[in-house]
Amino acid sequence: QAQLVESGGGLVQPGGSLRLSCAASISSFRIGTMGWYRQIPGKQRELVASITPASSPNYADFAEKRFTISRDLASDTLYLQMNDLKPEDTAVYYCNTVPSSRSGTWGQGTQVTVRS
Repeated sequence: QAQLVESGGGLVQPGGSLRLSCAASISSFRIGTMGWYRQIPGKQRELVASITPASSPNYADFAEKRFTISRDLASDTLYLQMNDLKPEDTAVYYCNTVPSSRSGTWGQGTQVTVRS
């Protein structure tokens, strides 16, 4: 059964940085596209960034030039480096396959809060 465990969230001031990690126990981790999603309270979950098996990244407009997605195939770990964080980045962040239906599950997510 697929398992996703996110970590690295926390409270940070505007302009600060965080690095999220995701330990992924998914058989297709190395051969499928993986992504980071986020859910802002009261809004739909949205895709933040994705990375293909060839390590080609794609970013949502709001993440471009501030966030960097990467993956470690040796440890099946997905990362999201987030810089210049803004209050509107406050959300629960999740990792998953892209599309998410491929894994059939969600992890617990990690809370990111950006405020002074």
